[in-house]
Amino acid sequence: QVQLVESGGGLVQAGDSLRLSCTASGRTLNSIGMGWFRRAPGKEREFVAGMRSSTGATHYADAVQGRFTVSTDNPEDSLFLQMNSLKVEDTATYYCADSYYRPFEYDYWGQGTQVTVSS
Repeated sequence: QVQLVESGGGLVQAGDSLRLSCTASGRTLNSIGMGWFRRAPGKEREFVAGMRSSTGATHYADAVQGRFTVSTDNPEDSLFLQMNSLKVEDTATYYCADSYYRPFEYDYWGQGTQVTVSS
């Protein structure tokens, strides 16, 4: 069973930066990809950013394009999310996830880390 643990959240002001980390353990094979999602109060969980493990190709939600960057270490035991130019609208609980069996279907999730952006 894969275990994912996020860290790096906190309280920052608009325009500041944060770097989130997600550490994976218990892997027995390479994942198809990893991604970041977020859930704001009163809203449904939404996709933020993702990376395909085999190629390193990344994709981002329109709302974070140009501000957030997803990356991994080598070997790919950790996933990072560099968040720059943070906005109040970015306030949410951020989750990392692993996809192992089918593309775009995530099988394992972390517990989440809170990001709060104040104006």
